[in-house]
Amino acid sequence: MLILGIETSCDETAASLLKIERGKFKVLKKVIASQISLHNQYGGIIPELAAREHIKKIIPVIEKALSVKPKLIDLIAVTEGPGLITSLLVGVETAKTLSLAWQKPLLGVNHLQGHLAANFLKETPSFPALGLIVSGGHTELILLQDYHHQKKIGQTRDDAAGECFDKIAKLLGLGYPGGPIVSQYAAQAKPNQIKTKLPRPMIQSKNYDFSFSGLKTAVLYTIQKRKAFLQNQKFIAEICYESQQAIIDVLLKKTFRAAQEFKVNSIILGGGVIANQELRKQFLIQAEKMSSSPKILIPPLEFCMDNATMIAVAAYFQYQKLNSLKKQNLKNNWRKIKANPNLEIEES
Repeated sequence: MLILGIETSCDETAASLLKIERGKFKVLKKVIASQISLHNQYGGIIPELAAREHIKKIIPVIEKALSVKPKLIDLIAVTEGPGLITSLLVGVETAKTLSLAWQKPLLGVNHLQGHLAANFLKETPSFPALGLIVSGGHTELILLQDYHHQKKIGQTRDDAAGECFDKIAKLLGLGYPGGPIVSQYAAQAKPNQIKTKLPRPMIQSKNYDFSFSGLKTAVLYTIQKRKAFLQNQKFIAEICYESQQAIIDVLLKKTFRAAQEFKVNSIILGGGVIANQELRKQFLIQAEKMSSSPKILIPPLEFCMDNATMIAVAAYFQYQKLNSLKKQNLKNNWRKIKANPNLEIEES
């Protein structure tokens, strides 16, 4: 089976050609056109500019990803949300046009499902599993009985973790995107000499929700009190280290408490913030400390950020489920016809 995946939910224009054979995934070609240099000058993403860039790049990106003739493609998959509406429209309308022109089936895919699905490229997790999605717009905990039976058990009440990284970097005048920059400065700090302490919002709450706006505000107040220190690299490194560790501490505490309560066999990580090396390392260390030792699944760095391969993988599972439901529906109809040969069955 060949699936063409298309992703334009934010500021990445991406396409990927995925081959599935006997349940194994093979990426034939993947292309991503980034807009970081465009939005960096504004300190964040400008939706109108993002949409215009998608319009310019979507066709060239898809053409580069097509290493086979369109007639050989079995399915087109496109991100339908969540994301920036103007960016999403570019991808969706392009996918609809190709579907019509090539006479190929089209599936809309949830972007967050894609982040979880990225882990299935290499192996299938042992269920039940707990999914943690951490990106610029989302921070969520998902309980999975299997891939098709998922339940959200927690989410951010305000800022997502990725957004918090971006805002803190902006407050410190470090640039955009904030996550990688904050991480670089944090690595320069000496943990045993950190004097600045920042809050860990909602870390002791009994639910599995998150909140990062308070952390951002705490950084703002700290900077306002010590403006002269903004030229001090040691001070900036301290703020970055404490900010990063505060976010990691909350994610660790909530995730592993949920893993124990629901007795999961695997913890699945997904989203752009999962590219953070310190976060990846501390999740692996924490898993080893647990008596139940749930297996940690972390996607390769190239599949943490927004990409079309994860959309194609999610579409494959969605397609399999639709086929299964269709076959079951046919079986049920056949049973009804055998019981009553004169019965008329409506097509669905």
